[in-house]
Amino acid sequence: MPTYTKKKFRLSPPQVLTLGFLFMIFVGAELLWLPISYAGEGRLSFLDALFMATSATCVTGLSMINTGAHLSTFGEIVLILLVQIGGLGFMTMSTLIALVLRRRISFQERLILQEAMNHDSTEGVVRLVRKVLIYALYIELAGALLLALRWSFEMPIGQALYFGVFHSISIFNNAGFDLFGALPQRPGSLMHYVEDPFVNIVSMLLIILGGIGFIVISDLLTYPKNKKLTLHSKVVLTASAALILIGTVVILVFEFTNVNTLQPLSPMGKVLSAMLQSVSSRSAGVNTVDIASMRQATQFFIVIMMFIGAAPGSSGGGIKVTTFVILLGALLAMVRGKEEIVFFRRRISKDRIYKAITFALLSFILIVLSTMILSTTEEFSFLGILFEVTSAYATAGMSLGLTSQLTGFGKVFLIILMFVGRLGPVSLAYTLTPVPEKEHFRYPEGKITIG
Repeated sequence: MPTYTKKKFRLSPPQVLTLGFLFMIFVGAELLWLPISYAGEGRLSFLDALFMATSATCVTGLSMINTGAHLSTFGEIVLILLVQIGGLGFMTMSTLIALVLRRRISFQERLILQEAMNHDSTEGVVRLVRKVLIYALYIELAGALLLALRWSFEMPIGQALYFGVFHSISIFNNAGFDLFGALPQRPGSLMHYVEDPFVNIVSMLLIILGGIGFIVISDLLTYPKNKKLTLHSKVVLTASAALILIGTVVILVFEFTNVNTLQPLSPMGKVLSAMLQSVSSRSAGVNTVDIASMRQATQFFIVIMMFIGAAPGSSGGGIKVTTFVILLGALLAMVRGKEEIVFFRRRISKDRIYKAITFALLSFILIVLSTMILSTTEEFSFLGILFEVTSAYATAGMSLGLTSQLTGFGKVFLIILMFVGRLGPVSLAYTLTPVPEKEHFRYPEGKITIG
């Protein structure tokens, strides 16, 4: 008589990550919904609490409320803890607990960490997690102390330390939440410090370090010993520097005579402001000038920068700078009549190119469809809706001020977009569909005329 073995049900790494993020979001929403989280009488509506929890866990920074004015200290702590867990990844935090308890990390957990860290293999992934935690702690601590030192000249030392810790975590994790709305006669974000070199430079360093990814940071720290960088690090650093420079020049040129943004500033203030907006636009969400007052050309340029995003393995979003570079490399190779994409004398494999094209095209389609849908339900300009949609999907956090005026449908739609953008559409597709079996045959080749 034949015997049947019961197949053990096991979640795939993408499914574990998806459920983990959902769990963190709903726990955060429940906490932010409590009356103790609200600074005034009453409480947030559950939809607004869910929006804020999603924005924090997905390190987006879009907000339905004035964070500093409307959240209590308890609510602010809940928010920044969600940012920290969402930025580093809940699996990274779980691994920290396991390491502290001296528990062995199973192979299944290593697979999940590999997916979460966007690592090529399970080899060395636990070691990478240890480095991530150490680097993040030191960078955030340094940023907190530097910002607290600056703000101690204008507020009590205790408040300066609290502000330093909150904003260091928020900026490093590319979330962009701020508390300055609680201070009298202060504009939002870092607009009060538009011409302050110290705050601008510290903020830009935190954003850049948070956006290039921990793999690159690890590579840079070991460079004095190894005297070499990986291809990934070379591409990320070169492309990031080029995008920051191009962004600074474009914003400076477009906004130089705009009386509502750069025109009233000193020459140094103009350069600092243009550079911070360039650095921040790809994921961080902090700003020193009013984004809504910028010219439409500048706003559309920021949409493009948000779409490109930060580096893989970071807390930033977008299609990722490496995806953009591969697409650009494919374009240049085709124009030059080359069959292969080569960076720094290294050939890029076909599967990487297919993955880049798939991810970029899926992201583009999602943003276009979402903009079209919200254009029929929300009473705002097309560019305004495109800006908010791209910001939500790319977890950039920049806003033209439309988020708090959205309908209930619009809020739910942006919640879904932030969640999809943080996980990535490809990972989410793997979560919802079974892993396809490998094909054991090939179809005959066909030809299609292109161009």
